Amino acid sequence: MNEYFLLPLASLPFPNINPILIQVGPLAVHWYGVGYIVGILFAWWYAKRLAANARLWPNGVLPMKPEDLDDFIVWAAIGVVLGGRTGYVLFYDLQRYIAHPLDIFAVWQGGMSFHGGLLGVILAMTLFSIKRGIRTWSLFDVVAAGVPVGLGLVRVANFINSELWGRPTDVPWAFEFPNGGPFARHPSQLYEALLEGVVLFLVLRILTHSRLKLKTPRFVGGAFICGYGLSRIFVEFFREPDQQLGYLLGTNWLTMGMILSTPMVLAGIWAMLTAKPVTQPQPA
Repeated sequence: MNEYFLLPLASLPFPNINPILIQVGPLAVHWYGVGYIVGILFAWWYAKRLAANARLWPNGVLPMKPEDLDDFIVWAAIGVVLGGRTGYVLFYDLQRYIAHPLDIFAVWQGGMSFHGGLLGVILAMTLFSIKRGIRTWSLFDVVAAGVPVGLGLVRVANFINSELWGRPTDVPWAFEFPNGGPFARHPSQLYEALLEGVVLFLVLRILTHSRLKLKTPRFVGGAFICGYGLSRIFVEFFREPDQQLGYLLGTNWLTMGMILSTPMVLAGIWAMLTAKPVTQPQPA
C-alpha cells in the first residue's frame, strides 16, 4: 500500500458522479443548476445578516431594510441568468448561436459566463437601489460578500460535469476526464472553486467583520471584483481554452477569460483606492 503512494501517478480516477442529481420522468435536476440556486440563496441569506448587523455600518445606521433584500433576490436571479447566458453567447460562441438561435434558450445544456452574469447583476443592483433609495455601493458590497460561495459550488459542478477542464499535465493530482481525451489534465475547476470560492469568501469575511470595510462603501465590492479577476487570470494558465476560441492573438497562453478579467482587476483596484468612509449617517 505504501509503495502505491510512492509511485508517480499518471492521473487520478475520475469520480463517477452523475451530473443529474434527481430525475423524475423528463424533469431532471442537475448539480449545475443546484449550484446556482444554492449560491443565490446563500448570498441572499448572508446579505441579510450583514445588512442587519449595525456594528458593521457607519454610525450604526443600517443601509437597507430586510425586505429590500427579500425583493432583490428575484432581480438578482434574473440578472444572473440573463446576463450569464447573454455573455456566453456574445463572448464565447457567437457563431454557433447565430447559426442555431433556438439553442440560446437551452440553458440546461450549460454555457454561462460569469462576466456576463456580473454585468447583469450590476445592472439589476443599480436599478433596484435607485428605485428603493438605497446607496448603490452598499448594496453591491453586501451582495458581493456572499457570492464566492455560489462561485465555488458552480465550479465543483463544472468538475462533476467533466467540463472546462485544465491543460495536460504530469502533476500527481491530475485527472483523466471522460471527454478530455487520453490526457491527464489539471482539475482547473477545483482550482477555481478553491480560489474564487473558499479563499475569496474568507478574504471578504475578514474585510467585513475584522476590518469593518462596509463602513467604506465600494471597498468590499472592489475587493471582490479584483479578487475574482486575479483568481481567474491565474487559473487560466492551467485551464484549457474554449475549443471554439483557442488561444488569442497568436499566443499559446492568452485566453478570453484573461481578457475579460483584466478590466475587473483594474476596476476593483480603482474602487478600493477611491473608496472613502462614510462619516455622516444616511438613512436607507
